Amino acid sequence: MTGTTQEEVPEARPWLLHVDGSSTAQGSGAGIVLTTPQGDDMEFSVKFDFKASNNEAEYEALVLGMRMAQDAGALHLLAYSDSQLIVKQVNGE
Repeated sequence: MTGTTQEEVPEARPWLLHVDGSSTAQGSGAGIVLTTPQGDDMEFSVKFDFKASNNEAEYEALVLGMRMAQDAGALHLLAYSDSQLIVKQVNGE
């Protein structure tokens, strides 16, 4: 009988990414919550140093969240956004 290392076992549960972008007259930014397969949350808020529309802020939030997930070692990621535009475009609709 041979043992398996953790690297040989694929992630059973995905990481979860929830993003929300926002743009106002005072500036734009994003909220990001990254949840590990074990259920631990990492919460981030980001204020952008550039002007962005609401849709641009949503995209920036998604890209930033995906980079954070990759840096944290996520292999399987489910991403959620309240932007219908972003969801449809990412899903190829």
